[in-house]
Amino acid sequence: MKKSGKISVMISDDHALIREGLKQLIELEKDIVVVCQSGDGYETIEKVLKYKPDVLLLDINMPKLNGIDVLRRLKDLGIETKIIMLTIHDDKEYLFETIKMGADGYVLKDSDADGLIKAIRDVREGKNYIQPSIASMLNEKSDVTDSETYNRLKKIESLTNREYEVLTLIAEGLNNKEIADKLFISEKTVKNHVSSILKKLDVNDRIQAAIFAFKNNIKKI
Repeated sequence: MKKSGKISVMISDDHALIREGLKQLIELEKDIVVVCQSGDGYETIEKVLKYKPDVLLLDINMPKLNGIDVLRRLKDLGIETKIIMLTIHDDKEYLFETIKMGADGYVLKDSDADGLIKAIRDVREGKNYIQPSIASMLNEKSDVTDSETYNRLKKIESLTNREYEVLTLIAEGLNNKEIADKLFISEKTVKNHVSSILKKLDVNDRIQAAIFAFKNNIKKI
């Protein structure tokens, strides 16, 4: 559902006010049009497949299915839509993992309008765009010491078999109910496992747990 001569954009964010603000900002440009919006991860995938926008602005912190899992699933589906991660996170882990998974751009929510518009135009032309204020992180050498590797392995080893299994499903983008149904256990039990996993991996949320799993190649046994 594209309008001739214009870059079609989809905005995916769980806050309606942010979506509307971005829409008004973007449509000040004569060559860009917002064709649709979404408020959660599953709706995002559904609408990308339906509207086939040129560019998707995708928030990382999305309900039901987070932005990183949406990115992975859309890439698995082989969609041609260019994806710009739009987030408050300037953490190196988020940047490395999303770029490695195929994101075409990475823009912080506090970016100025010119930066966002440039990102949309650049990725539409097949270029990658990373906000200049965080692009320097890509040039930093990774100093992975033996002790860091040892600590990561100890974290993985601290997980029980069931926690490891739950972590692989978190990395697949499943929510607690879906994990409970898949493993034939209660949602409360899943919630307890997730809490334990976050504590053992020393991460704050499911997104960081998923990134840990991706980075350490944690897969189903």
